[in-house]
Amino acid sequence: MREILIADDHPLFRDALKRAVKQALPDAVLLEADTVPSLLTLIEAHADADLLLLDLHMPGARGFSALAHIRGQHPGLPIVVVSAHEESAVIQRAVAHGASGYIPKSAPVEGIVSAVRAILDGDVWLPQNLTPSDAALKPDEAAIAARVAELTPQQFRVLGMLSEGLLNKQIAFELQVSEATVKAHMTAIMRKLGVSNRTQVVLLIGKLTFDGRAAPIPEGEDMLLAD
Repeated sequence: MREILIADDHPLFRDALKRAVKQALPDAVLLEADTVPSLLTLIEAHADADLLLLDLHMPGARGFSALAHIRGQHPGLPIVVVSAHEESAVIQRAVAHGASGYIPKSAPVEGIVSAVRAILDGDVWLPQNLTPSDAALKPDEAAIAARVAELTPQQFRVLGMLSEGLLNKQIAFELQVSEATVKAHMTAIMRKLGVSNRTQVVLLIGKLTFDGRAAPIPEGEDMLLAD
């Protein structure tokens, strides 16, 4: 029996995706997540899932960061990006980051059904009039994505909260760990990303966003080793 993961923070659109998937695969088991942290937990519990439908705009990630991380950690899991962004440059970047398909949120149910069936058959599915391109990511973006892929799921959770502007004590509260543990994760994250402070972390991750802009840095927290 197929297991399909659906990750979107909008309940109405998540329901629409569920209906479309059920139309394509009546016997599929559907598993849902509405944040990136909850999605990572879901993937850990269902490592053999057949497909992930991933919204790029969810709490816990910026731009293509979640796609890059999950693709690196679970290379055998086909990922279909579901997004309101319909620009060809964004779609081609998603494919270059490892997406097996790209479904615009404006797509009709029939289009989603066709996409799910095609991707499970091993094909790449893109919107009409758009074909897969051989265009590669810019070298710096590819290098950042490769580093993000090396983070552990818990480190990526911390990274996502940092990118949203949370303080160490807020991250500790959300993850139900000590601030010392958060600082240890931050040290490991900076080492893997090749930077020395949280400002540089946020600026680096900003290169994986659609517009290349970083999130604001919490005042007083831009310290070496993220104190």
